[in-house]
Amino acid sequence: MKVSLPKGTRDFLPAQARKRKYLFSQIEQVFQYFGYVPIETPVLENLSTLMGKYGEEGDNLLFKVLNNGDFLAKADAQALTDRDSSRVVSDIAKRGLRYDLTVPFARFVVMHQHELYFPFKRYQIQPVWRADRPQRGRYQEFYQCDVDVVGSESLMYEAELIQIYDTVFHKLGIPVEIRVNNRKILAGIVESAGVPDKLTEMTVAIDKLDKIGVNGVLEEMVRKGIPEGNALHILNTIQLDWDELVNTLTQTISGAKGVAELEQVWEYLEGISPNNHLSKDIRLARGLNYYTGCIFEIALATDQVQMGSLGGGGRYAELTGVFGLDNMPGVGISFGAERIYDVMDELQLWPKDLDRQLDLLVLAMDDVCHRAGFKLVSDLRLAHLRADLYPQPDKFKKQMKYADTLGVPWVAIIGPEELQEQEVTLKNMSTGEQSRVSIREVAAKIQ
Repeated sequence: MKVSLPKGTRDFLPAQARKRKYLFSQIEQVFQYFGYVPIETPVLENLSTLMGKYGEEGDNLLFKVLNNGDFLAKADAQALTDRDSSRVVSDIAKRGLRYDLTVPFARFVVMHQHELYFPFKRYQIQPVWRADRPQRGRYQEFYQCDVDVVGSESLMYEAELIQIYDTVFHKLGIPVEIRVNNRKILAGIVESAGVPDKLTEMTVAIDKLDKIGVNGVLEEMVRKGIPEGNALHILNTIQLDWDELVNTLTQTISGAKGVAELEQVWEYLEGISPNNHLSKDIRLARGLNYYTGCIFEIALATDQVQMGSLGGGGRYAELTGVFGLDNMPGVGISFGAERIYDVMDELQLWPKDLDRQLDLLVLAMDDVCHRAGFKLVSDLRLAHLRADLYPQPDKFKKQMKYADTLGVPWVAIIGPEELQEQEVTLKNMSTGEQSRVSIREVAAKIQ
């Protein structure tokens, strides 16, 4: 049998796994600085929880999980005959793999509302799954690092999330542009274009502007039922600079409110100098249906690496409402961990000692020395050193080759003579220098 992985998934070797753990720990540390607490939710959610929250395209990318046992027993025979996938799925699959962490979080808040305090600030670092076409920087299984606050309409939190983005990417050494818009501004644009009921069609189309260009967006809006003249008005409006846009949207209720909200966020950030570029981006759409206010997206600000968005998020007012809990506004952002990992790899931004597996490897020349070596590594671990013992007395050359393979900075050699004197021969693997050291002093020497 030829072994393989499902498309869009990856194995991670030890060196890669260490890098990922480092990345997650740096992000998590910033979340904690800002007062957010961790939660976890299951891999599986009921499809009724997931469906209808991500738009038509998102629903098509959900991984559905077949019911247990004879999953075809209750399937609609006519739907099977007609090869009607949508009707069949509702009979044979009741669960799905989570598409993101935000919708499960909304479900979590509703179920645990009496155990939580509000505003509730949570972070979550877990894998999600999307049946998307795998390509560079895009996988079918990937981790999201989310941070949300629910239970408050304060725009202070929008400013705080911008700071979190800025802090994390500065800490990782990745230059980015933090782009911000407001869905109410987008609603104002379709109002001013005379098609107020076409917000979703417009946002889905202009969200693809960088991929398919102006003509492609125009064609998609027309295809989705926006008359060409109105679509051209929309395209002209999203090309305006900020001051021109404000003048255009003052005549629309939604647009004026969106402008006011965005300007208030900027007021919170007055006097605080960001490490990265922060911009108001009228064209930013974030095609998910549940966003109702400010929206965010992170773009890489260097041409050394070509990569898509490194994160995004926004304000949602009605998400918990679909689960029966009204008046629970929230706002949150997500970090694209897989893409951030790839960017850090290409830019070589990892700490230089991250690949170090051990601080010291003990080599023993005979069975008695090997038992002494076992006691030594036990003591070294108690002293918070990463220490290991070669598994059996063996040829010295073979043991040293293993030490070289691991890249350990120090080896401690115990032979009969060293054991007699309660010493080791301590060798610096970088310089080749070696000296005899008391067993009791090995930890201090390494530290």
